[in-house]
Amino acid sequence: MVVTISQAYIETFEENVRHLAQQSDTRLRRFVTEKATTGEKHNWDRLAQSAAVQKTSARTGTPAGGDGSGAVGSTDGLDWDRRVSLAETWHTGEIFEQEDPVQMLIDPQSSIATNLAMNMRRSVDDIIITAATADALDGDGGTVAFPAGQVVGDGTTPITLDFVLQVQELFNQNDVDPDEPKCAVIGPTQQRKLMQLMEVTSGDYQNAKALATGVLPNWMGFTWIVSNRLLIPALDEISTLFFSRKAIGMQVNKDITARIAERVDMSFAWQVYCHLTMGAVRTEDEHIVHGHLADTI
Repeated sequence: MVVTISQAYIETFEENVRHLAQQSDTRLRRFVTEKATTGEKHNWDRLAQSAAVQKTSARTGTPAGGDGSGAVGSTDGLDWDRRVSLAETWHTGEIFEQEDPVQMLIDPQSSIATNLAMNMRRSVDDIIITAATADALDGDGGTVAFPAGQVVGDGTTPITLDFVLQVQELFNQNDVDPDEPKCAVIGPTQQRKLMQLMEVTSGDYQNAKALATGVLPNWMGFTWIVSNRLLIPALDEISTLFFSRKAIGMQVNKDITARIAERVDMSFAWQVYCHLTMGAVRTEDEHIVHGHLADTI
């Protein structure tokens, strides 16, 4: 007699799909200035600082320049310019056959939609990170390179307390309001290095127990964000970012949208499709610092 009991074994499966480790949401979107719009371009108008002049005699002409020169009667006017963001579309999709759901114990449709949505949220961070240090488009169609004076580090040294102090000093030299909320976007290696500093983990410097949680609260005036999506200029180097909401403007023409429909051209297979249309530009150079660090301990 042939033993066939193995044919009666029951295989068990998890009821839910296990999504492999990945960043599931955007981490930077809440730290930029967002504007809903419908145009291909969006203008971010800027007004430079002006200066007052001392009135030295009676019945003098009324100052009208206000352009920083302080010249009475100047006709230059205030110094206006603009930065321009351009909308771009990102999309992703997947197809599964009509027979797939009936051959699986789980419904792949919702799992695929969830996976693609996480994909799109990460794309929002990519748009912001790219715009942070890329050439910015001005109102005349020209480009504005990232200012060399807003770069701290040359990629040869890891993050240190003095580096963070230099970044903070640069914001102060730019007269950025100390009460302006700012974020610091670093990589996992920079977080590890900071956790080795007494100034970060000691209760004498921190109200929260950073050593126990591995999370940096509002240390040195920054909300600290760990990201694996920062730009890598070269091997063992990383471009970290420190900025306020005024540093980057993001136009949102179409937020993340998902569509699920049958494809008549593919045996009525199901198509899951996600897309977004957004654009970002660096709007105030003084509000962002590029930290060029060695990605080492």
